[in-house]
Amino acid sequence: MIKIPTYNLEGEKTGTIDLSESIFGIEINNDLIYQAVNAQNANNRFNIAHTKTRGDVSGGGKKPWRQKGTGRARHGSIRSPLWKGGGVTFGPRNDENFSRKINKKARRKALLMVLTSKVQDKELIVLDELKISDSKTKLIANIIKKVFKDKKGPSILLAVSKKDNSVIKAAKNIANLNTILSDSLNVVDLLSSKYLLLDKESIKVIEKVYGSI
Repeated sequence: MIKIPTYNLEGEKTGTIDLSESIFGIEINNDLIYQAVNAQNANNRFNIAHTKTRGDVSGGGKKPWRQKGTGRARHGSIRSPLWKGGGVTFGPRNDENFSRKINKKARRKALLMVLTSKVQDKELIVLDELKISDSKTKLIANIIKKVFKDKKGPSILLAVSKKDNSVIKAAKNIANLNTILSDSLNVVDLLSSKYLLLDKESIKVIEKVYGSI
């Protein structure tokens, strides 16, 4: 078992918690993490950019001028990419498929590697509990200030064990703070934030969800 400290909402150390080595203490393979990040980014990509080929643009129903005798270069259609308003050669098309495949076990293992790196780098912060009386931004802001005392504007991913509208709403207006459900963790969100902040219940959810895959 791996032991890390736990804190209360005042930022005071209250004890320790045991973490499963099969989730928070596995060997890290940066190549696998890289593959998982690339696959997730590719699969989340919205293919919007689209250009028209010479078959899509309007006009060009006939030859612009006769083949010989005009002194000008020969052309067959004004839809040619050589013409202004003609089709585009090798431009982006919205029917291109950028998706990448990565199997479920590899994706899960990459996630556990990132969680392991958070523990090793002391970037996993565990609270005894995370409850606020009202959905006010200042309540979450005060908790962040007390827990991350010496750190200026740290980027934080706040994982909650269940959907808590008060916490989610209160955290919305805080810069560099994002929220996510503990059973929906992914490598991109984890790597996009320096710290992972969660409570003891979230640890149980993570070990239950990702330990059984």
